[in-house]
Amino acid sequence: MKTFSCCIKTNPFACGALLIALFTNFSLLANTKVLHIGRLLAEPGQATKSEQTVVLKDDLITHIVDGYQDPATYGPDSELIDLKERFVMPGLMDMHVHLQFELGPKNDSDTLKVSDQLVQMRSIMFAMRTLKAGFTTVRDVGSIPQEMYALRDAVNNGWIDGPRIIAAGGVGITGGHADISGVKPELMEFYTGSSICDGPFDCRRAARHAIKYGADLIKITSTGGVLTDRATGTGQQMEMDELKEVVLAAKRMGRKVASHAHQEDGIIAALEAGVDSIEHGSYAGEAAIKLFKKTGAYLVPTLLAGHTVLEMAENSDFMSDAIKDKARTVGKEMQGNVERAYKAGVKIAFGTDSGVSKHGINAYEAVLMVKAGMSNMDVIKSATVNSADLLGMTEQIGTLAVGKQADIIATDGSPLEDIQQLLDVDFVMKGGKIFVHK
Repeated sequence: MKTFSCCIKTNPFACGALLIALFTNFSLLANTKVLHIGRLLAEPGQATKSEQTVVLKDDLITHIVDGYQDPATYGPDSELIDLKERFVMPGLMDMHVHLQFELGPKNDSDTLKVSDQLVQMRSIMFAMRTLKAGFTTVRDVGSIPQEMYALRDAVNNGWIDGPRIIAAGGVGITGGHADISGVKPELMEFYTGSSICDGPFDCRRAARHAIKYGADLIKITSTGGVLTDRATGTGQQMEMDELKEVVLAAKRMGRKVASHAHQEDGIIAALEAGVDSIEHGSYAGEAAIKLFKKTGAYLVPTLLAGHTVLEMAENSDFMSDAIKDKARTVGKEMQGNVERAYKAGVKIAFGTDSGVSKHGINAYEAVLMVKAGMSNMDVIKSATVNSADLLGMTEQIGTLAVGKQADIIATDGSPLEDIQQLLDVDFVMKGGKIFVHK
């Protein structure tokens, strides 16, 4: 540092040359990886290619070339990664997760006994399970906000490993699905957060508050929900003026809005208010489907959540009667809804509601989507190209192309032929760093 200071004082031109040399030498030290790939699906929705070479420097893709190129072409210290026997594609994305919990009989006691700090440690574990399952980007749409924002930022800063996290701030109404339920009044008062609102202007405040404190997007609950421990149904709960004010406030500040919605009245209201995605959308009828197509909003089906709560309602005893009744009704309807929406041309983005289901089994959603009538390619597209579009991150992720993030997974066989290949990925890379290599 002393030498550099002297350089500035005595010969600034020489100092500039020194800086250029330093940066040039640093670039030569870039972490270069050369992947030899047997079968490559670079852009889901397009044809695959055989015998491809993909070159990475640090976290970005720099070349995609036909044939197996000599790694030395890209530098003497290039690392060769042999995926000649693998099917390779972009990292998967899950647009609906809750990384801080898993549904089960101990949830109530955990709320009282487990500190927010320990919840944070557990969420790191769940995040890594998700990443190692091949999901390199997730949208967390319901967690303790500051802890989730901290996890997001820690991953982005490279302090800890995990999937790329797009974290929502929630806005819900008093007594609605996003509000606390199932505990005594004193605890309801204690756990009611600043995101709970009533009336359009208060809900505008709540949306702005969420953005102020770090929300990447706003999550609203236009209808009731299955896991709210009140017999308040799954129909519309937020009023139209409340929905419109939340969406307007979010859009003014450059944030998208996702809406939890089951019954069609709440789906229609949320779409008319201008949301970017409907989560679950369990009863999207003809009118809702027309609005989906008119607005261009995405449906995030979360079939795995419906599958999970239906099984729990039938085979466990920790759910209240109110929750069980809703789980049985909604769980049986979701698959038929996805089939109708898909056939009608509604845009679909991949989402599981993991946290309701176990973390790390996210890819089982793909199996359920195929059972609902979607093609294997369209399922993969929903978890890559479509999800990137929903996030507004098409320029960075979703396909494998020069200049994009090196988020790459590989399977033993082709998921285009057998979607269950996604249940056991053999290779996971996020941002050029390898997390799984079998």
